[in-house]
Amino acid sequence: MTDHTRPRLHVLRAAGVSLVLAGRADGLPELVHLGADLGGADELGDLLAASGPPVPRSALDRPWPLTVLPGEPDGWSGRPGLAAHRDGRAVVPRWRATVTEEPGRLVVEGRDEGAGVALRTAYALDEHGVLVVGHALTSTVDGLLDVGGLLAVAPLPPGATETLDLTGRWCRERSPQRLPLVHGGRVRESRRGRTGHDATLLLVAGSAGFGFGAGEVLGCHVAWSGDHVHLVDRLPEGAGRHAGVLGGGELLRAGEVRLAAGDTYRSPDVVFAWSDEGLDGMSDRLHRHVRARPGHPSTPRPVTLNSWEAVYFDHDHDRLGALVDTAAALGVERVVLDDGWFLGRRDDTAGLGDWVVDPDVWPTGLAPFADRVREHGMQVGVWVEPEMVNVDSDVVRAHPDWVLGPAGPDGGPGGTRPWRGQQVLDVTRPEAWAHVLGQLDAMVAAERPDYLKWDHNRDLHEAVGADGTAAVHRQTLAAYRLMDELRARHPGLEVESCASGGARVDLGVLARTQRVWASDCNDPLERQAVQRWTGLLLPPELVGTHVGPARSHTTGRVTDLDLRCLTALFGHAGIEWDVVSCTDEERERLAGWVALHKRLRPLLHGGRTVRAEEHDGALLHGVVRPDGGHAVYALVRLVTGADAVPGRVRLPGLDPARRYRVRAVDVTGRDEVRLVGAAAAQPAWCRGAGVEVGGAVLLGHGLAAPVLDPGAGVLVEVVAVRGAQAPAQHGGRPPG
Repeated sequence: MTDHTRPRLHVLRAAGVSLVLAGRADGLPELVHLGADLGGADELGDLLAASGPPVPRSALDRPWPLTVLPGEPDGWSGRPGLAAHRDGRAVVPRWRATVTEEPGRLVVEGRDEGAGVALRTAYALDEHGVLVVGHALTSTVDGLLDVGGLLAVAPLPPGATETLDLTGRWCRERSPQRLPLVHGGRVRESRRGRTGHDATLLLVAGSAGFGFGAGEVLGCHVAWSGDHVHLVDRLPEGAGRHAGVLGGGELLRAGEVRLAAGDTYRSPDVVFAWSDEGLDGMSDRLHRHVRARPGHPSTPRPVTLNSWEAVYFDHDHDRLGALVDTAAALGVERVVLDDGWFLGRRDDTAGLGDWVVDPDVWPTGLAPFADRVREHGMQVGVWVEPEMVNVDSDVVRAHPDWVLGPAGPDGGPGGTRPWRGQQVLDVTRPEAWAHVLGQLDAMVAAERPDYLKWDHNRDLHEAVGADGTAAVHRQTLAAYRLMDELRARHPGLEVESCASGGARVDLGVLARTQRVWASDCNDPLERQAVQRWTGLLLPPELVGTHVGPARSHTTGRVTDLDLRCLTALFGHAGIEWDVVSCTDEERERLAGWVALHKRLRPLLHGGRTVRAEEHDGALLHGVVRPDGGHAVYALVRLVTGADAVPGRVRLPGLDPARRYRVRAVDVTGRDEVRLVGAAAAQPAWCRGAGVEVGGAVLLGHGLAAPVLDPGAGVLVEVVAVRGAQAPAQHGGRPPG
């Protein structure tokens, strides 16, 4: 018999995850559950009865709901889902709402005729259990509606006691920080006009002690490249049936979004991922979600050589030609000409904004360079920074008013404090947008690059448009349109998102790019952490990872070639080094590394990322094929350990029912593995063909770890010998 006293439940379920909304007669639907799939109709009906909250003293007279857009009319005293006013008068809607069920989607539509607003909220749960939430808010009456915030939230997991998010700086992006979950708001805001070196990336709430392989976690990511906010809000009186909320959205500056009658503001997508298998379980869902996007790269990611740390601004043709020839001999598949090719660009103080090939350096255009690259069968890439200008440029001399920033004291062109000698081009101006598109379009049509490294080298401080209003929102959308239009005109053109390293890494920009540059730092010890935490959100094939010279350009630290190659193996691999100046042995080993990467590339760019907790100064991470038949791991010693004998390392992600061949592989293609350690004898799996071990032992007991010096590592390859087809057994060099 149907219980007509219960509200109607609306359910999405996929991959062991369910979202449950409860319809309400007097407002927006209630967010009842996001987490483990709770079962069939009977269990879901029981959910309301089992979780009905009590009413504490000195509180609202009856239990109140956590709605899809919580606010004061619901009883919510935290940050409101909607913040808005009309001519200074509060807009606090009392919604009348409906819920429409579609395959894999729930669409909530609400209206308040008196407040003059309409809302459309879409919840999409994909086949991997990742939830994407997007709002659209429309003004339905005359008078300007000022929108100050439109957030998407989800209920915290019941046992959540800790939060994890990321911070950082230039060359030290995505550094983790953990805090206890206490009463009040835990808010991360970014007002940088780009995602930021210190970007949250993901805000995660989870059970006590959650880690890579264990614990219940819920993560949130705002898919937006401008100002943004992530938050956890927990009140003493709870949030309806829940302890609090996790969510985020665009951070809107005063007056930035003003809606006339009929205008709509669409919030950025907010992405939620839940797992009861720790951070690796959450990342696995997110990686599958990202890989399922229509625009995700479908071809093997070419091994790339970037010219920056090889030649900097020295675009000598003979030197570049030798660099191209040497790269081809190493097995490189794409060569990128970095900064310095365009008009007046002899250093970083001039030329930005003039996207015309400098005839003094390249009198016949970039064709000689591109032709030489293509003669070797490699792709061509070119560096650009379309949203930035130098004051010393033709475009600013002709159009000083195109500089984004407040007007000067006399009412004329202003700008902001210089950053790396740069100002921001106001691409919210149609004429400036059309100019930069025209120059880029002409360059791409003439020079035919396969790839653009698209940089963005400063924050957008005082981002004020020509009309005197805050402009980050419009600037971000204009940059997106610029990328979209250029790629529409040149199908097949790939774009890398770079922003003085890793300051524009988010799923908003990745909807229109095929790679991110994780950091300007190629020091492998720094990169171990940067890549480890970038991998919370992104699969390895989207993250640029380069082998640099022995002495790091950014830290000055000298590291072994083995460690540089091992670190760069786990991503979209490349080289950023003057390989012409390398010794014969270094070039031979680089060629071996390139061959090894190509052999492992299907696994590295299609498997499940796994990580172990850091222990006694050592890191372990790896990639496991989805069927469990093949895996590779990197074991890296960061500092000396407390113990002379380092103990055992467990290899996560394997099948306990299988047996595996485990062996160390030399990352630069030599026949014998060279371990940089002081031990007279190393474990048996480090020598020759390795050892055969059961999966249950590798998972539960682990391998004896070798003795490694600080700054050394080893590559471990694991192949199933029963129940799966084993890959060819060879080292870094291609078979045959």
